[in-house]
Amino acid sequence: MFRFEHPEYLFGLLLIPMMILGYALHRKWTRRQLNRLGEPRLITRQSPGLSEGRRKIKFLFLMLSLFFLILGIANPQWGVKRKKVKPKSADIVLALDVSKSMLSDDIPPNRLERAKNFIDRLIDHLKGERVGLIFFAGNAFLQMPLTTDYGAAKVFVKTADPSMLSAQGTAIGDAIELAEKMFTDKEHYHRMMIIISDGESHDQGAIEAAKRAREAGLSIFTVGVGTPQGGMIPYRYGGQMTYVKDKSGKDVITKLNEKMMIDIAKAADGRYFHITKADDIFDAIAKKLEQLDRRELEIQSFDEYNSYFQYFLIPGLLFLTLFLLFRERNIKTT
Repeated sequence: MFRFEHPEYLFGLLLIPMMILGYALHRKWTRRQLNRLGEPRLITRQSPGLSEGRRKIKFLFLMLSLFFLILGIANPQWGVKRKKVKPKSADIVLALDVSKSMLSDDIPPNRLERAKNFIDRLIDHLKGERVGLIFFAGNAFLQMPLTTDYGAAKVFVKTADPSMLSAQGTAIGDAIELAEKMFTDKEHYHRMMIIISDGESHDQGAIEAAKRAREAGLSIFTVGVGTPQGGMIPYRYGGQMTYVKDKSGKDVITKLNEKMMIDIAKAADGRYFHITKADDIFDAIAKKLEQLDRRELEIQSFDEYNSYFQYFLIPGLLFLTLFLLFRERNIKTT
């Protein structure tokens, strides 16, 4: 099967007949001007060395150069064979904590922005896996179903904000249960969940949900965001920046609950990492994905093509060189 990879460049071939017409009209006009000045043969004798034939040859070199260069840029291709592939994919659910405690700046610029940057890099490391997004605070909701549209996933993550959920808290258990509901088939061997949170939850239901997830074949990795020492939660009030306070008027200090995050990962046959160890996390996730049996996606068929642009660019450049070097005058030798 033959095709041009960039057929729009073929419109450039229209320049060739236009230039030929322009050349012919110019030569006709030149002859008329010469006839007005006098006998053409006498005028030609006054201009020794000029050769009409050499002028035409040089113009021919230019036209041939344009012809081959335009075809080369359009890249002619021939189909070699038709391939059928069955891409395989694992399913990964990313659960992002968007509670107000994630606005703490104990790790710069703040926990939530650090988590967003981490997810953005994580998505870049994925190769064909289906990704789903869950956002959670006091409850959890599905932001994006499983898909291979990584661009959309990045856009959703970028817009994540605590204002998306009115109920505040850290409902990790709800997020895990929602992740399980995303899988409607009976196959349990190609699933992974990654929870990015400060873990500020005292709900033991999260541990029980993680155990049930493991029984259903869902491995859970947890990524801790924040510091054990903690930090205050900033927010803007009346045009000024202030901090969240408790009922007694003291600044609320939010701390990373590493024990909770570690316990959830252990309960679901996963691992815990701090977000500052991003490269270690990516390596661990890659190894875990290699261990998972993968789902076969829909069969995709496509044609392979070989490009032959070089067979046109080379003569095009050759004719262009000849055009630049070729002289219109005869060189007399003495």
